[in-house]
Amino acid sequence: MNLYARIAELADRGCRFCAAVVLAAEGSTPRGAGTRAVLDETGRILGTVGGGVVEAETQRRAIEVCRSGEACVFGVELSGEAAADCGAICGGRVRLLLDPTAAKDRAAYAEAAAAQSERRRGVLLTALRRGAATDTQVTWLAETGFLDATTTPAPADPAVVPGCLREGRPRLVPAAETAPATSTEVFVEPVIPNPLLVIAGGGHVGQALAAQALLVGFDVTVVDDRPEFAARELFPDGVQTHCGDIGALVGEHARGNDAYVVIVTRGHQHDAEALKACIGQPVAYIGMIGSRRKVALIRESFVAAGLATAEELDAVHAPVGLDLGAETVPEIAASIVAQLIAVRRKVRDRPSLGLGSRV
Repeated sequence: MNLYARIAELADRGCRFCAAVVLAAEGSTPRGAGTRAVLDETGRILGTVGGGVVEAETQRRAIEVCRSGEACVFGVELSGEAAADCGAICGGRVRLLLDPTAAKDRAAYAEAAAAQSERRRGVLLTALRRGAATDTQVTWLAETGFLDATTTPAPADPAVVPGCLREGRPRLVPAAETAPATSTEVFVEPVIPNPLLVIAGGGHVGQALAAQALLVGFDVTVVDDRPEFAARELFPDGVQTHCGDIGALVGEHARGNDAYVVIVTRGHQHDAEALKACIGQPVAYIGMIGSRRKVALIRESFVAAGLATAEELDAVHAPVGLDLGAETVPEIAASIVAQLIAVRRKVRDRPSLGLGSRV
């Protein structure tokens, strides 16, 4: 769900709404800084700012700010007796912005939305001027335009903007200049494309995997050499499909360290061609479905032909997926998605399953 696009859409329709964003989170909190939602004048929410007491307070205040038309910054404590009475025992604190004037910054949000869909990077700078009232100004900066921040107060430290994008973490920082009687801060929000999952094979597993991966935040591209298995109607909205030579298509799309490749074609030869196209490339993850015998044969042939080293093959997750005892197609897809999440979030350091590690 591209909330930047939704903000631009609501602005175009003239709807009354407010944009919500978590500016800072301290201690144990349900969601971190940069978490976004959009709320209408009834408090109905699209997206989430963490659920529970945080979301309830956000919805209550959204009704007020949509009525008043004035932005507000507020905090929610997730500790103490009052928080415990509401079931909020995380022990942290969040600070949020509710902005019913987001429509005025429609152009910046639209540019951020376009960057996400086109897999470009940049930042949104939200200037918060707090005096008698809170005023906001949102500016989009493409990755190549960090030095041109003259249309909005910039962070006092110019290294903050590229640093936030490099780390993929937002920050709320003081502005370079503050007018008398006001307090000005800048929320630096990296806009980074979702990781890209390239699925080689549009069969039953590929279809189930595409649907589940889309739900957990991957951009999904499916490639197959059979038109009937690359048909657009087989997959949810948002999934890209391509028909042609599987190896060539994997090589074309699986580029960069935010690319994940799962090989679930219909046969040994097609699996090998897909693996040949991405093995040794700087991708985040390669997984391949298959029996122990098939995995062993591919490993042996790749090493013998000089297509990959043993170390490169050890980094491939094969058989693919976490060992959940999966049997059905949806269960197999779930086991693969669970592994993708574990790799993406770096939940723990552990050796790859590796091609041949179960042989």
